[in-house]
Amino acid sequence: MIRYCGRDFTRTEITQIKALIKNNPQFNRTRLSIEVCRILQWFKPDGKTKDMSCRVAMLKMEKDGVICLPPSTQKTKRDRRIKLTSATDPQSRVVCPVHRLPELNLQIVTKATSGLWNEYIERYHYLGHKPLPGAQLRYFITAGEQIVALAGFGAAAWQTAPRDQFIGWTHDQRKANLHLIVNNARFLILPWIQSKNLASKVLSLITHRLPDDWHNKYNIRPVLLETFVQKDRFAGTCYKAANWQIVGETKGRGKLGANPKKGTVIVPIKDVWVYPLDQNFRTLLKST
Repeated sequence: MIRYCGRDFTRTEITQIKALIKNNPQFNRTRLSIEVCRILQWFKPDGKTKDMSCRVAMLKMEKDGVICLPPSTQKTKRDRRIKLTSATDPQSRVVCPVHRLPELNLQIVTKATSGLWNEYIERYHYLGHKPLPGAQLRYFITAGEQIVALAGFGAAAWQTAPRDQFIGWTHDQRKANLHLIVNNARFLILPWIQSKNLASKVLSLITHRLPDDWHNKYNIRPVLLETFVQKDRFAGTCYKAANWQIVGETKGRGKLGANPKKGTVIVPIKDVWVYPLDQNFRTLLKST
């Protein structure tokens, strides 16, 4: 077995991928990833192929010398760096408690507003912008007409001991039901907004709204939220105030559960917080 992008590939499957590449020299990388998904029955819960994850996995396979992909048909690499514009320039400070702000609203990011969300995150979030993997939802949070916060949700971590022990599921159960967990990958209160209790209020609004939005988009109703809070930067106060639970801390192995040499930390240690969206979340996550 060899694992890429949260999936274990057998030797037989690697052989099938090699044969597909060899027997179809006219296929580009996109077409190959779609066909590999069909051959290996690698589908999302909504029945669509996981071709993006497959494409990333195949690129990593090539880097490791496992397979040899055809040359990329993309003639030139696009500059994917986020260009900062006046649209995200700092604004006048807003200093007041959340109950004195105009009514808060959640706005789902669309194709038309995606660039603006990315720009805000790149400019003001300490981690910067990075495309969220797999299924995702992003929000603008507005107070009246003004954007005050942003949040992004995507695929859950493949494995993390504190969360998995909290759930109490097996490897097979996790593999079957991981899609029922959603990861809060980005959360940003804009730096000129200084509003007591705003962050916890936003989190509360999201936990009530996200299950329906996720179901409407993917036909999947998540039952648990997770997030990772970097210990040397934040205390997770807003998550605690919004009734999230801390279940432990990571070991510095990264989102996909890398296995570095003993004693090696490759990412900062983070607290693991969870929020059940369904009172029967354990039963649902442990079903097979």
